[in-house]
Amino acid sequence: MEFRHLGKSGLVVSEIAYGNWITHGSQVEEDAALACVRAALDAGITTFDTADGYAQGRAEEVLGRALKGERRDGLEIFSKLYWPVGPGKNDRGLSRKHIIRGVEDTLRRLGTDYLDLYQAHRFDHGAPLEETLRAFEDLVRQGKVLYVGVSEWNADQIGRALKIADESGFDRIVSNQPQYNMLWRVIESEVVPVSRREGLGQVVWSPIAGGILTGKYKPGEPLPENTRATDAHNKQFIADRVGDRELLERVQKLAPLAAEAGLTLPQLAVAWVLQNDNVSTAIIGATRPEQVRDNVQAAGVRLDAGLLARIDEVLGDSVDRDPSLTRSPEDIRA
Repeated sequence: MEFRHLGKSGLVVSEIAYGNWITHGSQVEEDAALACVRAALDAGITTFDTADGYAQGRAEEVLGRALKGERRDGLEIFSKLYWPVGPGKNDRGLSRKHIIRGVEDTLRRLGTDYLDLYQAHRFDHGAPLEETLRAFEDLVRQGKVLYVGVSEWNADQIGRALKIADESGFDRIVSNQPQYNMLWRVIESEVVPVSRREGLGQVVWSPIAGGILTGKYKPGEPLPENTRATDAHNKQFIADRVGDRELLERVQKLAPLAAEAGLTLPQLAVAWVLQNDNVSTAIIGATRPEQVRDNVQAAGVRLDAGLLARIDEVLGDSVDRDPSLTRSPEDIRA
């Protein structure tokens, strides 16, 4: 395993992190989830990402049980809040009330007394930004949170948060957690430049595009059983892509390029993300331990400029680059 700093902070994280967005507490049985976490630990992964909104807190509980007995100071545990975790109007968003109460519930579920990184899971248009940042600052001062980050914030929102932090003497946010992969590059034109300038690192989710970049979805063939595309709760996230025959054909053309580099398609996808020096860590998920063992082989891989150019040529106009696609709900309390 290779390691990088989280942005320009002093925190060191594993180049590949393990996340349990869709899998733990919902898609896979707990025994399988525990086996995947064990495979991640055995592979040298020290960074683990979750959120209170994943399976309504069950994902945090499963991760807490999976990491029980591990040396806490040898791990970096990240969580997030914003999405609804209850029926009330204050059971969501980034109000002071929800942040202060939310961290207590997250710490209890994870079985730890602090988080290495606590992240705003989206931008809250209904809460004053200064209120949100002051609540996070209080958690840092209390020692319940060591670093603060955001997820899926655009460049303007990140800039506003940094300005308030500097004017108020708050700890600055050190990271952003965006979707980023060969097919989804919307952070490159605006978010990455401001992050480089201000010292934020990217904690990337979906480096294999929800499984699209594994090549398992073949153009013109039935969808494989027991995959995200056939899961009733989660197929919405990739429905458009698995129905795009041209895109699937382009992905199949990446397989020879991966083979030339001595990589599987998933390894190529993860390695591609890590070529961006503003990426601090790429989050992988898994339903089986062998997927973890395969994906971690991307750590430390360096892809030459010629290969990167050929990848761009193959994918062509299938790549999304529009920065306006980074959006948060206008009213999470509606």
